[in-house]
Amino acid sequence: MATAKILVVDDDPAVRNLVYRFLSKQNYEVESAEDGKSALANFEQLNPDLVVLDVNLPDANGYDLCKEMQARTGVFVLMLTSRSDEADKIRGFTEGADDYLTKPFSLGELEVRVGAILKRQRPVTTAEQQCLSFDSLEIDPVRREVTLAQEIVPLTALEFDLLHFLASHPGRVWRRAELIQKVWDYEYVGDQRVVDVHIGQIRKKIELDTTQPAMIQTVRGVGYKFEPPANAVASS
Repeated sequence: MATAKILVVDDDPAVRNLVYRFLSKQNYEVESAEDGKSALANFEQLNPDLVVLDVNLPDANGYDLCKEMQARTGVFVLMLTSRSDEADKIRGFTEGADDYLTKPFSLGELEVRVGAILKRQRPVTTAEQQCLSFDSLEIDPVRREVTLAQEIVPLTALEFDLLHFLASHPGRVWRRAELIQKVWDYEYVGDQRVVDVHIGQIRKKIELDTTQPAMIQTVRGVGYKFEPPANAVASS
């Protein structure tokens, strides 16, 4: 498997150089940038698999940069920030970030988070290659595409993984902690409401009425389940 390419964007030279050196020692191909302008230039040249992106940059808003980069390639984004407020984290996830790491952080935690995100690039097995079809909703794990009534649904990488996982187990109820373990692929330390944020984003894109979601249903006091549309049968 090819070496993963990572772009580190942070205006603090101490943090940027530390992360750059650490990830380089993990045998990743790493480039770095100190502001939004150089970040986009390096992004075009490197075509990274993952961007470690600081929220506060001298010439750009990290959230806007996240959206712009993902609109180009669907790249994974790990937000890096000194902000610890819950509202900032929720905004980061709603803008498409795959994970969120608050400064100060340990290099060990960074390594785990980066590894977990990049695992989503792994080749899917034969069993996982089956296209899931529920009435007008189609989920293609090979192309990583979701269509609704033959229209492409613009999901982030993490939103796709979460929807695909739920739809692969129709009718089964999953607790938030279970979804984090299965989809995030590591022991997430933080508020489990991060699951609610992503579920909310998916619902906006596939549900006719988000106040009464039909497919991704909330099981009060437990978690979530995927309920196929009425009369729909899963097919490959």
